[in-house]
Amino acid sequence: MIPDKQFLVDTANMKMPFGKYKGTYLIDIPEYYIIWYKNQGFPKGKLGKMLGLVYELKINGLEDILRKLRTL
Repeated sequence: MIPDKQFLVDTANMKMPFGKYKGTYLIDIPEYYIIWYKNQGFPKGKLGKMLGLVYELKINGLEDILRKLRTL
């Protein structure tokens, strides 16, 4: 699988590792919280990139892309 596709699949299956929404799939975290997190600054590294992707998908109404990939 090419890296970009694998990153999408990894993001679809990633659960929040800490905080209020610990254990929740990133795409299932409420939009208001993702927006708040963006304003505070996403963490560095892979998790931050994944949260950035989730942010972009949510504000553009494309969450179902990751939800459909979760089964892969």
